[in-house]
Formats: sequence, structure tokens, C-alpha cells
Amino acid sequence: MARYLSIHPDDPQPRFLAQAAEVLRSGGVVAMPTDSCYSLGCRVGDKDAMERIRRIRALDDRHHLTLMCRDLSEIAQFARVDNAQYRLLKATTPGSYVFILEGTHELPRRVLHPKRKTIGLRIPDHKAVLALLQELDEPILTSTLMLPGDEAPLTEGWEIQDRLDDHVDLILDGGWCGTEPTTVVDLTSLPPQLVRAGRGALEPFGLE
Repeated sequence: MARYLSIHPDDPQPRFLAQAAEVLRSGGVVAMPTDSCYSLGCRVGDKDAMERIRRIRALDDRHHLTLMCRDLSEIAQFARVDNAQYRLLKATTPGSYVFILEGTHELPRRVLHPKRKTIGLRIPDHKAVLALLQELDEPILTSTLMLPGDEAPLTEGWEIQDRLDDHVDLILDGGWCGTEPTTVVDLTSLPPQLVRAGRGALEPFGLE
């Protein structure tokens, strides 16, 4: 049975952040709000927790997982970013975007796309999740909380508990955060390529 915490989206309770960080450090899987749908998250280096997320979502290893970071310096640590890419990232973060970039050797190979050696990266515009990243002091490996067969992501804490109570270790209920997923942009080549249109605006990338 998952632990259930109602966290304030704009003024997150420090004790709840500490508990969530401890669950992640202990190898747990957390359901958490973001600025674009709820996500499932775990520590980057935890193979078993990553595989649990893939099983929950019925994903194969070619599906990009997303590394949720605090800031641009963390993105630059885990992905190869040139000057043009950096300017685009600076102009659009934090925000409801996932950027496909080539991963660095700081990342375990198992979290990268098996052929392209790429990964999704994002900086969320959500105070509770940014505070959790600060508390954990490292990025979180995530995937949108949309279950197999569903047409939209789960977006209510009670529904997440009803559907995933035996499959995750902690549910952070931050209230409704919408059903529109992130905009996914591939920055491995320029001009950028649109992978998925979502909540993030397309204009900064010339993709209108």
C-alpha cells in the first residue's frame, strides 16, 4: 500500500519533501505532480525502480524516459549541449517541455535510448517538484503517469491511489495539474524537430 501525502503545490511542506526524498533514496517509485500532468519518478541509478516504472506504463527500452532537473547546470552535466541548444534551453526553462539530447557518461547506459544514446530532459515549472529536487539533491528519472489503455494521464490523487496503490511507494497529491502532457522537442539536430505537441508553446523553436 502506497503512502499518501497531500502536498501544497506552491508552499510544499518540508517534512513531506523529506519523506518523499527518503522514499526515492530507498529505491521507491513516487507519483508526483508537475506543471504538466502527474509523473512517476525514481532515482536515476536505481535499475529495479526504473524497471517498475516501465512495467507500470508497459514501455519498452526505446521509449525515452525523462530526467527531471533543477536547473540548466544539471542538464549540462547529463547531456551534451552546444551553444545553440543552450540558448533554446535558457529561453524555455523552466516550462512544460521535454528536450531530447545526447546523454553523457554521467548517466547509466540503461536509461538512454539503446541506439541513439539520447534521453529526455526537463526543468519543471512547479514549486513542489523543484523543492523535491532540491531536497533530494539530484535529478529524478520520470515518465508521464498515463496507464496502458488510457486516453489521458491520471490527474487526481485519489484516482492514482485507486489504480496504483499496490504498484508505487508514495503518492504526492498536489491537486489537479491538467491532462495536457509536455511538448517534446528533439534538439539533437538543428533545426529542432517536434516529437509531440503539448502544453509548451512551439513558437520559441520556430515550429508553429
